[in-house]
Amino acid sequence: MSSGPEHLNAQLTRIKELSGLSVRALARQAGLSSSSLSRYLTGQLVPPWEAVVALCRVVARDPRPLRAVWVEASKAGAAPSPRRNDLPADLADFTGRETDAALVEELLRTAGAVAIDGMAGVGKTSLAVHVAHRLAPSFPDGGLYLDLHGFTPGQEPLEPSAALGRLLGALGVAHPPAETLERAALWRSELSRRRALVVLDNAVDAEHVRPLLPGAGKSAVLLTSRNRLVSLDGVPPVSLEALPPADAASLFGRAAGVDLTEEEAVAQVLRQCGGLPLALRMAGARLRHRPGWTVAVLAERLRDNAGRFDSVFGMSLQQLDAVQRRMFRLLGVLPGADFDAPVAGALADMTPDRVNAVLEELVDAHLVQEPSPGRYRLHDLIRRYAADIAADEEPQADAAVRRVLSHYLEQATAYDRTLPLPQRKETVPGDPAKAMAWFDTEYANLVACFDTAARLGADEVVAELPQAMRVWFLRHRGTDDQVRLLEAAAAAAERLGRSRQRASLLVDLGFARAAAGRLAEALAAYELAGQSGSDDDELAGALALRTGFVRRDLGDLEAAQAQFRLARTLFEKTGHRSGQSQALAFDGWVTLHLGRRGEAAELARASLALAEGPARMTGLVTLGVALAPDDPAESLQALHEALRLTEVQHNKAWCHNYLGVALRVMGSLDEALEHHRRAFELLEPLAEAQLEIDFLPTYAETCRAAGRHDEALALHERTIELARRLGRPRDEERAREAYQAIVGAVPAGDHGTDSRFRS
Repeated sequence: MSSGPEHLNAQLTRIKELSGLSVRALARQAGLSSSSLSRYLTGQLVPPWEAVVALCRVVARDPRPLRAVWVEASKAGAAPSPRRNDLPADLADFTGRETDAALVEELLRTAGAVAIDGMAGVGKTSLAVHVAHRLAPSFPDGGLYLDLHGFTPGQEPLEPSAALGRLLGALGVAHPPAETLERAALWRSELSRRRALVVLDNAVDAEHVRPLLPGAGKSAVLLTSRNRLVSLDGVPPVSLEALPPADAASLFGRAAGVDLTEEEAVAQVLRQCGGLPLALRMAGARLRHRPGWTVAVLAERLRDNAGRFDSVFGMSLQQLDAVQRRMFRLLGVLPGADFDAPVAGALADMTPDRVNAVLEELVDAHLVQEPSPGRYRLHDLIRRYAADIAADEEPQADAAVRRVLSHYLEQATAYDRTLPLPQRKETVPGDPAKAMAWFDTEYANLVACFDTAARLGADEVVAELPQAMRVWFLRHRGTDDQVRLLEAAAAAAERLGRSRQRASLLVDLGFARAAAGRLAEALAAYELAGQSGSDDDELAGALALRTGFVRRDLGDLEAAQAQFRLARTLFEKTGHRSGQSQALAFDGWVTLHLGRRGEAAELARASLALAEGPARMTGLVTLGVALAPDDPAESLQALHEALRLTEVQHNKAWCHNYLGVALRVMGSLDEALEHHRRAFELLEPLAEAQLEIDFLPTYAETCRAAGRHDEALALHERTIELARRLGRPRDEERAREAYQAIVGAVPAGDHGTDSRFRS
């Protein structure tokens, strides 16, 4: 007999077979996420008992006999998720808050969520991070941290959709769905199979974080905000007040490194600091850096300043020399959330050895935080203070910001050139993994720099930065950020009179729109690119290739073929082997769909003669599908080689889908269905509407050939729904025709009990 997880997996697969529905349709009827259901069916995740019950209800089956099987599977568990820890470092001098910390911990255990609120500087983030570190053993799948920038000076709050994208990315979902509601559902699904603690820092209000809350499962969330989030059902609030005098004195003493024997002077300092941990640490650091001072001297100096924060911040600023003070002022206008030493060096126009020493002094003075080695940030209050000083005392602030913009552009360009791109003739030496890691780390800062460049009218940066992020965007294509940046960049290039660059950006914009399924808008971008008047054959070849993709996806195969052949001619003129290979491969692909298999195979072989590595994928898939009826062995060899060469997830899905098509042609229907299912499992977390609408009819045809008529009909229904949403009447019409063909060809009794077939 099968062991726990395998036995449960077999039972769930049987339920799916009894339902006669696709994964998506079955999930919809059971009230589950289709991504979670896919994991249940493939054994990657043991479902909660409620999910098993819901699935049994769909097929009118009693779930009770499965209870023992489910218990055994739950004990054995599914494959563990990798541990993730994004939490900032805990404060070594964390003081007091024992009652608050105990309450937060208890609420996390019982309610699974807590919202910590209080005034700026009162220690909300410090308490949240401290508790998260203390509870780490209770959350074996790790801790996630995200600053929502609800109150960060000079920066807009992180929108829920973008926040969900980053949170899902932290869990390994590289291509989240485009819609916020779908992202939220996927986020809840991903958390449901983990036991993780999520810290969401600096929320504006309840609506800002509502889509980010986990659902069922054992994960927990810790929120912080300056506002009380009382309208969040099931999220109890914990409001922080200023530290009581005893704790405030203890924290001040630890920060100052002295015995607090001057009681009256200490009381004066505490009053000036208002019991706020941030101010207490800064005042203590000031005293520690002046060993000749007494607490009374510090209290007198604080009294000489106007207001509470001016007195504490200003006192800390006074301990710095002119170079350090200038660095601090400039950090107040730095775009982005965090930074490293090279960015600070560009900001202040400072050498690497000097900038490291300056940052160390600022960290010691508690003016700058170092949440992880080599990464720095400013508390929002301090950032506001620095920005105010810069406005009064730093006439060259814009020049400093422009240096940072240039630094990020240079870094992005250098890293991008080490990354492979299908139409790129060659890359420069470098570590692609390091380059992608840099883009992952700096992505939010790159977007902030782009927005700052737009605000400053720095059109050179606006026009060039999205191009320097081209390969990163290729792996995260079709996102709202990509489309927005490319639209603004094309406008900037036009203002600069750079017709070739504008055309190149419009080609990228069209590709991004096409990846999101917005084909009419993609063609509009390509048409504008073609009107640029550029005589660059290589760019014209790329434009023809991309236009061919859209014509293919619209079903206009003859027009697509003409574009691919034009692209080949243009790439031949420039000696661009990779471009020629791509044009030949896609010419072969549409030739295959026009019914000329022999000609398609020859075009595919010609493409493979020019291509190397992953660039061979399209030619191999075309060859494999073309040879499927006559030479199954070579067909499968080509298709499996394509799958082996493929590194990007959406390309893996494409290979699996057409392996399914080839196997259907060969008559291996069960194996074909497995590859179609695998394609959709890979597609599930991706924002790839175009691939989905491409795969659905092929999967439906394999289901129809296998006698799975209800499943085929459900897939055609999904195609109709998606085509209508994307404004694709031709795809909708074809799906309706295929649907009606099945309904008309299959006797009513063979449709099961589905109400769609009742008279």
